[in-house]
Amino acid sequence: MHAYQIKAGQQIAGLELAERNAAAPAAREVRVRIHAVSLNYRDLMVADGKYLSTADKAVIPCSDGAGEVIAVGEQVTRFRVGDRVAASFFPDWIEGPPTRQNTAGSLGAAIDGMLAEETVLHEDALVAIPEYLSYVEAAAIPCAGVTAWNALFAAGDIKPGDSVLLLGTGGVSIWALQLARAAGLQTIITSSSDEKLDRACALGAFAAINYKKTPEWHKEVLQLTAGRGVDLVLEVGGQDTLNRSIASARTGGTVAIIGGVSGFGGEFNPFALIGGAKHLSGIFVGSRSMFEDLNRFLGITEIHPAVDRIFPFSQAREAYTHLKNAGHFGKVVIEVNP
Repeated sequence: MHAYQIKAGQQIAGLELAERNAAAPAAREVRVRIHAVSLNYRDLMVADGKYLSTADKAVIPCSDGAGEVIAVGEQVTRFRVGDRVAASFFPDWIEGPPTRQNTAGSLGAAIDGMLAEETVLHEDALVAIPEYLSYVEAAAIPCAGVTAWNALFAAGDIKPGDSVLLLGTGGVSIWALQLARAAGLQTIITSSSDEKLDRACALGAFAAINYKKTPEWHKEVLQLTAGRGVDLVLEVGGQDTLNRSIASARTGGTVAIIGGVSGFGGEFNPFALIGGAKHLSGIFVGSRSMFEDLNRFLGITEIHPAVDRIFPFSQAREAYTHLKNAGHFGKVVIEVNP
């Protein structure tokens, strides 16, 4: 079978199509024909050699993929041939809190991922996808969707009527916007593009802020919330946005640290946390159990994830480049087996 592979640090140019052996599933393994794969900013970090944990050898990249079960091992009980499935970002994190052990082997970085025609995974690493979703839509869930769910409802413990600030219009932020609207939350979103902000408002954002036109956007957040601040901030910007995110949170509020598009590091004033009794919470995607909770919610609400653009399998490098150029709204998807 054909699969893309890349070694951490080789940049997008190092993404190469190769032939891999299609292994037969072991006793508790499942073989999946992959139909669609979605990209995350994390995939660019792997290519640039900036991700937390990567293999020393070339691996199949990408954590997010959906497909059809085409073979099962003799002891498999969770799935059967013909089932529609997606892979969990951390194959070993089934439920409960994260540990060093259950988050060590993330797909597409430490171990082979999903950018291939087929894959073989342990049955415990897979979840059934909602019936109403296409494979392209289902491929958008595993990293960005589960991260948004975790930040809002698991670690974030947010409640209907609460307020949330979302930074940018990438995969996690748009997933969070859609989930928040369905759950009765009030959302404020930022972007440098008025066109993207208009699209976000059409998806249910309460208010939108162009951070290019309003550099001190945290002051606008406070004004929109009558000086109170928001209950939760989904912080994906990194060193250039963290201080303003903290300032945007209410007394006792939470800033969920998800990513660092502008880089990691920088300085912040810890007294801003102490004086406001504010919390920083690190979000590292989520468990299979969270994925399943999200899918149940999707089955009720029938949310369709925002897909920005679909590339054919032969144009994987172009898909990476499109994501890197940051012109997307929602998810960038590669269709593998249409």
